[in-house]
Amino acid sequence: MRALVQRVSEASVTVDGEVVGAIGPGLCVLVGVTHDDGPDQARKLATKLAKLRVLDDEAGVMNRSVLDEGGEVLVVSQFTLYGSTAKGNRPSWIDAARPEHAEPLIDEVVAALREHGLTVATGRFRTEMAVALVNDGPVTVLLEA
Repeated sequence: MRALVQRVSEASVTVDGEVVGAIGPGLCVLVGVTHDDGPDQARKLATKLAKLRVLDDEAGVMNRSVLDEGGEVLVVSQFTLYGSTAKGNRPSWIDAARPEHAEPLIDEVVAALREHGLTVATGRFRTEMAVALVNDGPVTVLLEA
C-alpha cells in the first residue's frame, strides 16, 4: 500500500456536487492499493498514519501526530498512486489493484484509524471525486506499508 499524506488545515471531497467527506485540521490521505496488499498492510498503514509526527509542537517543530493533537483524517482511494511511466508518457495502471481487491482494504485502513480513536471522513469509492484542501506548511509525505 502507498499513501500520499498532506498536512491540512481543512480538506473535503465532493461527488456530484455533494460534499461526502470533510475535515478540519489533520491529514488528507490518498491511498493506493496494489495486487499483493492485504489486511496486514492496511493495518500497518493505519498505524503509521495515526502516529506520523508531522504536526507542529509548541516550538513549531514537527513532533506531534494526529493522535496527539486530536486531528482528523480524510481518506481518499487513489489508484493512480500506482501509475508507472517507465515506458513512456502515458501511465500504466498495471500495478494498481482492481476495485474488488482495493475497496475492502481501503475500508480496513479507515476502520483501523477509527480504532485508534481518530475521526475519519472518506471519499466515495468508484466515483469521480473532487478533492479540495489547504495544505498546511506545505507538508507532504509518501508512505509505503
